[in-house]
Amino acid sequence: MKPQSIGRALGIGLRVAGRIAGQRVAASAQAAASQPSPTAQAPDAGARDAQSRAAGQVAGKKTRSVARGVGGFLRPFQRVGGIIWLEVVGVFFFLPVVVFGPTVWKTRMNWAHGPEHRTFLIAAGIVALFLYLSVTSFLRARRR
Repeated sequence: MKPQSIGRALGIGLRVAGRIAGQRVAASAQAAASQPSPTAQAPDAGARDAQSRAAGQVAGKKTRSVARGVGGFLRPFQRVGGIIWLEVVGVFFFLPVVVFGPTVWKTRMNWAHGPEHRTFLIAAGIVALFLYLSVTSFLRARRR
């Protein structure tokens, strides 16, 4: 995604989120003004349950709308974050290759028979496994 596209998406998203937030605040202010004051009447238990249920539903709707707004704001960063994550993981997978690579090189003459045959096989297996994981992590990052 081009930087201009990311900026455009963020700008549009912020404008839409601001408009929605303004509408919600205006709607809640109108709803608060239209409700009678609690000191005017003492509601019975059933009315209190209904009011608390309605307040819970309103809070749930607001929470969902905030979550959708935050999710919409973070959506453009999801792709970039995934690419960076794969590259960082690829670097960490490459560290055992760097550490065990010299051991493979030093013990390369003992690959078939020799006193360090087991050391060579273990180090070569570790290098092969982590080299594969590192390369595939970078390839996956490239494909995104």
